[in-house]
Amino acid sequence: MGAPSSVVSLSRWYKDSERGSFYGFWSTSHNIGEAITYILTAVIVSYFGWQWGFRAAAIVGLLGALMVSIFFHDTPESKGLPPVNKDFTTKKTSTWSEQKDVLKNPYVWLLALSSAFMYISRYAVNSWGPYYFEAAKGYTLTQANSLVAISAVCGILGTASSGFVSDKFFKGRRNAPALIFGLMNVFALSLFLLGPKNMWWLDATSMVIFGLGIGALICYLGGLMAVDIVSKKASGAALGIVGIMSYTAAGIQDIASGYLIENNKKVLNGEIIYNFDTISIFWIGAAALSVLLALFVWKKT
Repeated sequence: MGAPSSVVSLSRWYKDSERGSFYGFWSTSHNIGEAITYILTAVIVSYFGWQWGFRAAAIVGLLGALMVSIFFHDTPESKGLPPVNKDFTTKKTSTWSEQKDVLKNPYVWLLALSSAFMYISRYAVNSWGPYYFEAAKGYTLTQANSLVAISAVCGILGTASSGFVSDKFFKGRRNAPALIFGLMNVFALSLFLLGPKNMWWLDATSMVIFGLGIGALICYLGGLMAVDIVSKKASGAALGIVGIMSYTAAGIQDIASGYLIENNKKVLNGEIIYNFDTISIFWIGAAALSVLLALFVWKKT
């Protein structure tokens, strides 16, 4: 609920040429907030009991609402300031009309589908990565979690730098960096799933590349590219469409992955042996389809 309104604010308060940098910085809040949640909740629950895990979350939410009420403003014009970006359209339309136009925009839907397939690969590693490292490569639970944690840390770096990279080196165009990071995602998954066993440094490398790639793609495909190609009045609607498609795909992925893993195993001498060939095709294929769909929006500005 908070993400679309934040993006609308970014569109109104920052220049088109610098929006990517601020958007990338803002996107790190997902990862940082999630990391703090795990630590903060564990500490509070250990000292005060599990009920306070929920109460503390509610208090933090109220503090966030207080910050928004004090510092969050609608537009520069509402505070007596000139608009940040020039409006090149002479025709004045309502916000609702422009939001409806987003639903008719095929490029937004292409980006939403591209993000959906990217989210399949993202949550495949987040949800099943430790399990795969244990079952397929023989790591202990601690080692497996440590490897996936590498991708989480690199994801923050990838997200934070993504907007700056596109603004500084690609003059605000997101298509080329999205392609580069998309190919990094495909390569990292291939290394992760098809690489040899007992090579910790190689698996760690795959998680570094995956984290950087997926972190940047969360910024580009997860919203910024869609926001770039619609009216500022409708930027929240564009992000909403992308978000719905992305998290729907993430949920379907968890069900599909569980089914594929469960139905591709056999018991040999009392030991369960898993065949991850099908799941590898599913995850790598999703990442490749994400790259392909994004290419259809290459020339759209």
